Amino acid sequence: MTVLISTHDLCLLHDTGPGHPERPARLEAVRRGIGAAGLDEAVRWIEAPDAPNDALVAVHPASLIENLAELSASGGGAIDPDTVVSTESSAAAIKAAGSGLDLIDRLERGEADVGWSVVRPPGHHATAKQQMGFCLINNVAVAARSLADRGERVAIVDIDAHHGNGTQDIFYRDPNVLFVSLHQYPWYPFTGRPDEVGEDDGKGTTVNIAMPAGATGDVYRRAMERVVVPVVERHAPSWLLISAGFDGHRADPITDLGLSSTDYGEMVADLFTTVPAGRRLLFLEGGYDLQALSDSAGAIVGASADVDVRPETVTTGGPGDDMVDLSHAIHLR
Repeated sequence: MTVLISTHDLCLLHDTGPGHPERPARLEAVRRGIGAAGLDEAVRWIEAPDAPNDALVAVHPASLIENLAELSASGGGAIDPDTVVSTESSAAAIKAAGSGLDLIDRLERGEADVGWSVVRPPGHHATAKQQMGFCLINNVAVAARSLADRGERVAIVDIDAHHGNGTQDIFYRDPNVLFVSLHQYPWYPFTGRPDEVGEDDGKGTTVNIAMPAGATGDVYRRAMERVVVPVVERHAPSWLLISAGFDGHRADPITDLGLSSTDYGEMVADLFTTVPAGRRLLFLEGGYDLQALSDSAGAIVGASADVDVRPETVTTGGPGDDMVDLSHAIHLR
């Protein structure tokens, strides 16, 4: 199986400042991990184009995009204590949003079986109207909106340690886009309770599995089997988009989950069973320990290329089964 990986050099120039966890070295760590796993021949790297403005304003108001460009042009600044804009950030964010759209086109042309948008800034915390949590434009939402607007049924599964509040906000009332999140709770951004299930026509198409600190891979695998895969299959998506954040790794400096890189590879492999090859897209979100990010990148590219890559052992014995059961009761009773 072939894996297309989209990125752009501008994504390295988005400067968040000294000591910030969301830093350019993250992209280098992904590339290094793929090489360490012996998978360089399984991937093809491509350059991300700009996202068209109409795709951006289908998700965010034009004023948000314009204000971002103006802030970059004026030298940058902080949107909030975590979310920083530099002179190249607007250009990088537009490439990051364009990456997923271009991968969709390429997958539809049959160029690969799986696409991975390896870009920064990440996106899943950006709501329709608010940039936050290191995120400026919601990359996965731009791709999902484009697909849904032409009649596709989309499932987004967010495996970042932090709840994808922005993605949830954008699709909370949309019956054609399923949003599933597995995340540490309570933790930033303090959203993603199990009873947040969508509203109006979208009621039931938001699924939150709120994991306690210390949750391990066996709990996540049970969540996949008992909740995530069944609800995705029930939705019958034509496309699967995965917000692939690796900050649930036990080595990550800003979260308290207990996963290993091999756990991530197994989760992605489970999710890929829900849609055919050529309709599978990954988006880089969090992950701030560089070695953990490298190992996880190798594991998920292995899963994408149907190669068994196990940089670490799977993890077991943590809490969270009760939260899996709760989500099952809410959504599959």
